[in-house]
Amino acid sequence: MVKALLNSGTTGVFMDKRLVAKQEFKLKKLERLLVVKNIDRIYNSRGAITHQVEVNVYYRNHVKRIKMDVCDLEKTNIILGMLWLQAHNLEIN
Repeated sequence: MVKALLNSGTTGVFMDKRLVAKQEFKLKKLERLLVVKNIDRIYNSRGAITHQVEVNVYYRNHVKRIKMDVCDLEKTNIILGMLWLQAHNLEIN
């Protein structure tokens, strides 16, 4: 089991690159790089996102297969942003 951070301040859904390596998830190279900006609108020093993984996310009694962008998250394994919250907010409340 991996805990995730819910973050309404970000748009996407992200997984830390160390978790991807540890779990040996299959990486899929993105057709286009995703340039990342921090909350202060400055480009992230860790660079663009180049890969995704597709994984099962379990929440209560259901499972959903989703794509997560892979990046260096440092202090957390997964961030579920606004796309996740919009789809699941009624269940979380």
